[in-house]
Amino acid sequence: MLFVSLVFLFLFLPLNLGLYYLLKGHRKIQNIILFLASLFFYAWGEPKFLVILIVSIIVNWALAVLIARNKIRIIKKTLLSISIILNIGMLFVFKYLNFFVNQINCLDGINITIKEIALPIGISFFTFQALSYVVDVYRGEKCQKSPFYVGLYIAFFPQLIAGPIVRYNSIESQIMNRRETIEGFKQGIIRFTQGFVKKVLLANTMAVIADKAFETVGGNLTVSFAWLGAVAYTLQIFFDFSGYSDMAIGLGKMFGFNFEENFNFPYMSKSITEFWRRWHISLSTWFRDYVYIPIGGNRTGSSLRNYFNLFVVWLLTGVWHGANWTFIAWGLLYFVFLILEKATAYGVFIKKHKIIGHIYTLFVVNLLWVIFRADGIKQALLYIRTMFGIANVEFYSGQMWVYIKENIVYLCFAILLSTNILSRIKKALVQRTINSTRKQVFIHVVGELCLFVLFLVAIVYVINGTYNPFIYFHF
Repeated sequence: MLFVSLVFLFLFLPLNLGLYYLLKGHRKIQNIILFLASLFFYAWGEPKFLVILIVSIIVNWALAVLIARNKIRIIKKTLLSISIILNIGMLFVFKYLNFFVNQINCLDGINITIKEIALPIGISFFTFQALSYVVDVYRGEKCQKSPFYVGLYIAFFPQLIAGPIVRYNSIESQIMNRRETIEGFKQGIIRFTQGFVKKVLLANTMAVIADKAFETVGGNLTVSFAWLGAVAYTLQIFFDFSGYSDMAIGLGKMFGFNFEENFNFPYMSKSITEFWRRWHISLSTWFRDYVYIPIGGNRTGSSLRNYFNLFVVWLLTGVWHGANWTFIAWGLLYFVFLILEKATAYGVFIKKHKIIGHIYTLFVVNLLWVIFRADGIKQALLYIRTMFGIANVEFYSGQMWVYIKENIVYLCFAILLSTNILSRIKKALVQRTINSTRKQVFIHVVGELCLFVLFLVAIVYVINGTYNPFIYFHF
């Protein structure tokens, strides 16, 4: 079930909110209702995958309890190892086994045949979340004795499919002691609506342009249209994923939960290092806390070892995103650019010259999104060659101009909203009217009315069955 579906908007969400608030004052029953609703939400599209989610919850809950109860270090380590093997093993089987077998079959004389394995929705997100919980218990964090509460933490529907990846200790107290307020509920609605508009009006529109460009690479794709398609995809993936994160955070607020931010205007970054502090923050934090620091981080005393640790993290980051050489290349190229910034004078140069750093960052990120989006390395290289006019293609075609004219308003708003300009303008207006409550209320009301109108327009798009891909749906 998707947040931008009519079933979710007009059936699932209203029913759950209504039942939830009818049971106000009965926290345990509310939590059980949310857990069961989350299981139903997950089972909506592919009921067979529900078994995988439930098994993950039970196994990780049981292993965490055993780790918490044992005082013998070797036993605790063994149980943790079992958890890591089972979680990563499950990810490997469902997400990477087909890819691994296909690579082996490329060798002479080998022809292994296996049945195509379907990918459970959101498996990378809920597996990382479950694994972080077990590791935290091993490190001494509080263990939750109730399997229902562990299940609610892992399966809570707002962040189940595509994050943000939430750590248990960040919501432990909220499971039983959260407070639902009218102001929090209102902020939740506003945040959800913002994400909904981002996804439906901006991400989906950019997807039409990007998909057309990538479909025609190797055919009649021109240099100018290749750049337009790359920029469109850069905007699409931002509004697609940040829109989902906004909706997840907003839904959490409606039920009294506060999730941490997952994006902070990443396209305003002035270096690749800064970009990854602003993009998919929960994933970056996860790899830092559960991979980079445990293998030594930057405290090894050896530059080569520090670089190796970064290499491991970015290799795994690429692999996490999918079973394709494009994702691996994407992750390793980020490693290269990060090392370039850390180990050379160029990193100091872009810190001093912020405009150059900003242009450089957007250029690199845009090119690497091309690799991320491509179906394979061959298509990625051909697309990049087309962008730079070295693939024997024309520079301009009327087709590109048609796409710009049809989507110019969306393109302009997408570029504008990918920056913090509007939020800075709003902050300045509020600051200027700080002594006038009436003017401040007017600014907020006008903003909320505009958002409501955009929400209605987005609803019309959904009803009309507008193209609605979701990039992170299967991650």
